[in-house]
Amino acid sequence: MEKYYITTAIDYASGKGHIGNYYEKVVADVLARFRKKQGYDVLFQLGLDEHGEKVQNKAKDAGKTPQEFVDEVAEITKDLLKGLNIQYDVFARTTDLNHKRVVKNIYQKLYDQGDIYKGHYEGLYCRPCESFFTETQLIDGKCPDCGREVVPTKEEAYFLKLSNYEDKLKNHLKKNLDFVIPVERKNEIYNGFIKDGLRDLCISRTSVDWGVEIPFDKNHTSYVWIDALTNYITFLGYDIDGNSSQRFKDFWPANVQMVGKDILRFHLIYWPCILFALGEELPKQLFAHPWFLNDDKMSKSKGNILYSDDLIEKYGVDPIRLYLASELPLVSDSNISEDLIVEKFNSDLANNYGNLVNRTISMVNKYFDGNLISKSDIEKNDEDFIKTVLDTKKLVEKNIDELKFSNASKEIFATLRRCNKYIDETTPWILAKDENKKDRLSTVLYNLLEAIRICTILLESFVPETAQKVYKQLNTNLISFDSINSFGNYPLETKVGEASPLFVRIDNKAV
Repeated sequence: MEKYYITTAIDYASGKGHIGNYYEKVVADVLARFRKKQGYDVLFQLGLDEHGEKVQNKAKDAGKTPQEFVDEVAEITKDLLKGLNIQYDVFARTTDLNHKRVVKNIYQKLYDQGDIYKGHYEGLYCRPCESFFTETQLIDGKCPDCGREVVPTKEEAYFLKLSNYEDKLKNHLKKNLDFVIPVERKNEIYNGFIKDGLRDLCISRTSVDWGVEIPFDKNHTSYVWIDALTNYITFLGYDIDGNSSQRFKDFWPANVQMVGKDILRFHLIYWPCILFALGEELPKQLFAHPWFLNDDKMSKSKGNILYSDDLIEKYGVDPIRLYLASELPLVSDSNISEDLIVEKFNSDLANNYGNLVNRTISMVNKYFDGNLISKSDIEKNDEDFIKTVLDTKKLVEKNIDELKFSNASKEIFATLRRCNKYIDETTPWILAKDENKKDRLSTVLYNLLEAIRICTILLESFVPETAQKVYKQLNTNLISFDSINSFGNYPLETKVGEASPLFVRIDNKAV
């Protein structure tokens, strides 16, 4: 069975994440579920970055030790992931003892081979991002990542010689044109940070205690990037001396590493250079997604934060999963609000999918007592309809392969709308009045049941709870991808279950 490794960025353990923070977790889960349906052996890893000045300060403000603070954040994060029905395999935490041991070994190896040197850092420092910048990298004199104030800082530090691997990185990007999706993001980073030469990377601090101790200098602790980025291999069982676990050998390099556009720079520059220095392969692909905005970037100070648990309590988990996975384009940012969630809920889930399932199951029960008698009275418009349904799988797989999750879901819902149109074209309620049309009526309803089954199998990765409800109404366990390569595999003799509304329209005014 072919291996498939998916990672998302590990979030700062600085508090409860908002709905935008969970976009990549949801689409990673969609991808993981979809690949499992395709027959892959999937490993899906996410987690928390638990060291650094920001965490240290947050813990102090809360009157807790840093470890107590991150332990609480880890439990909150796991609860939010569970609420979103995200089935991850590994929850990485950078305070893990084995991770810290391997990180120390990595520091020592890079130091021993001359990739690390001591110097002084003097530059402009953004405390929330824990990043240094030059004047030219600032935007309107502020941090280019978060837009906050930067402060002049001077400190003794160790540096990683990114310049040693500049040519290798440029060659890799030149030869692997699809290394970053979308390509527009790669071009931004290349032109802004790579093209004119790499600046060596600050990788230690003397002013922060909460971090991995540098093995060759006890006065320094790790500074973010080697500690954070190497989680992708340390939790696979990577060993610096070549005694890595079988899991590492099976799953590395990662197939897809998902990150927000704001941290692509670190994954496109620092991470490859660290891997080059270690003599390891680079991931196959980086997916740099845009942001969900609530009119503006979500922040507590702006009072525009939405949390997944609040939204799920109001609308259910699948509508929130579907909105996140289908409403963010590949390149540009997109809005999320309760009004928009309700609009999608009503249009796609209640009026389209839910209405189709309810109408079809109800008619099968009403006209045939749940058991159809024929599927052979085929007419010309049936052939066109069946082709549309069968083509959906190819279109969805193509979009998933290209990490176009929004387009993939739109293809499924377009086919579901075609199903509703097919009902209007074939008018089952009129066919039911003519006893001589009974075989034709049975065929029409069979085509609808089979189309619902096929679309639900394709949609299951997006809305897993809803899919199970539909399978129950269809009374089927024929839910593999292999079963939708052709049309007509739903057994004719199947007695459908009772029709039960999947979604009830929400009154916008009530919201």
